[in-house]
Amino acid sequence: MRITSKGQVTIPQAIREQAGFLPGTEIEFTIGDDGVVRVLRRRDQPDNPALAAAIAQLRGRADTGMTTENIMALTRGADEN
Repeated sequence: MRITSKGQVTIPQAIREQAGFLPGTEIEFTIGDDGVVRVLRRRDQPDNPALAAAIAQLRGRADTGMTTENIMALTRGADEN
């Protein structure tokens, strides 16, 4: 890995996935007494207003009028008729 002239590094995708770092995730760097640099997700993640608004807009809209058995039959490919 190489640091750019702007001090940036790219965290490899496999590490981002394993750590749960998604785009917009706030991270912090710490240096232990052993000299090891650790990259941690910030504990106090700021709210994502766009995501909160989208979730609020979708709340209560999942009523299909179908029973759980009907939905399970559809997902399994069974014909209820």
